[in-house]
Amino acid sequence: MILEKHIEKLKKQGKLTTIEQKISKKLEIAGVLKALEPQPVLFENLEDSEFRVTGNLFCTKNQIADYFGIEVAELIPTLANAIENRSRPDIIGSAPAQEVVMDSVNLDNLPILIHNAIDGGPYISSGVVVSKDPEYGQNIDFHRAMQISKDKMVARVVKGRDFYKFLERNGEVDVAFCVGNTPEVLIAAATSVETGIDELEIANALREIKLTKAKTVDLLIPAECEFVLEGRVILEEKHAEGPFIDLTETVDVIRQEPIFEVKKITHRKNAIWQALLPGRSEHKVLMGMPREPTVYKKIKERGIDVIDVNITPGGASWLHIAVKVKKQNEDDGLKAIEAAFAGHRSAKHVWVYDEDIDIYDETDREWAMATRFQGDVDMLIKDKEPGSSLDPSAEPGSKMTTKIGFDCTKVMDTKGKSFDRAEFPEVDLTKYLGE
Repeated sequence: MILEKHIEKLKKQGKLTTIEQKISKKLEIAGVLKALEPQPVLFENLEDSEFRVTGNLFCTKNQIADYFGIEVAELIPTLANAIENRSRPDIIGSAPAQEVVMDSVNLDNLPILIHNAIDGGPYISSGVVVSKDPEYGQNIDFHRAMQISKDKMVARVVKGRDFYKFLERNGEVDVAFCVGNTPEVLIAAATSVETGIDELEIANALREIKLTKAKTVDLLIPAECEFVLEGRVILEEKHAEGPFIDLTETVDVIRQEPIFEVKKITHRKNAIWQALLPGRSEHKVLMGMPREPTVYKKIKERGIDVIDVNITPGGASWLHIAVKVKKQNEDDGLKAIEAAFAGHRSAKHVWVYDEDIDIYDETDREWAMATRFQGDVDMLIKDKEPGSSLDPSAEPGSKMTTKIGFDCTKVMDTKGKSFDRAEFPEVDLTKYLGE
């Protein structure tokens, strides 16, 4: 779907705030997005760009579920099905994303935001990057990029990801930074699948998309995105990247990262730039939620009746996992912990709960830990192993960290007090208080 159509739908539903006053891409837009989060916003009148900007569109699971027309509880099964039953998108010749082909490359004309005063420069934070390897084919992933001149950016390329593998194997890689995408593409880009799987096929299984050939590079790109920045990344051509606010809301360090030389920019006629506020809820839900089906699958493979998985906002939607199971064996909780770590290797702490606990309610989860957990038998401490580069407490360079799991399920054979909460009578208040 074209992003503008979704924005128009939100406007009709009264779910969109429109800002018509003049506003700057330097700090001001980011400030408004943070103040209004999670309210979707459209900025109509920029003082330093001809284009409109939107943000806060997909800050919550409810917003994403509404986009797909499903309930929140259906998100994990829907994503899991799309990963397992991928389908090839159709390729079209005349694409909305290429309605306008800019005569020359001047990144200053785009509404590339400065989000925070600490930022090293203007950043693309919502860019879905399409790249390709001769053996493995296409890959899409999220990579932030900082503008350093009118036609160059520096891209943060995380070691271990497919794009980094492609760069290591080939030295240089053609890329397309695609900005302005709807959730089928955004979620697919954030999934964790084997190298060689084209995530655009996952996107197409979520909701039908179209692809088109890029203008200057040999890549198939989402045909209905708002902007496309085509070019090349060369591994050995480096530049300082950062500072930047990362997923944990902490300031990431400055690194020497590969330069992205932009050779062509195309966009829709009425293109809208998609902002993604670093470290805030939209960034978190789009990063963490696509990992939940992988965790769910790993737990299911262990023969455990898993009900739900929540990569929690309090854990930066990356480092903490809450799992709900229907316990059938005494060791199901500990097995589920091990499986969850296998499903998301960046996770640092995992909690497992019974089916009567709301894993989206912090008070409910704390109550379960207070009444059903004993540290000497219900805590799993793993030997140090690589965790997440986003964790500021992990060992610098190696990402080595201590991972801990907490089995907060009740024992099968209760010998003392009951683990169940007492139920209070339910009444119809209108009978006593009136309408």
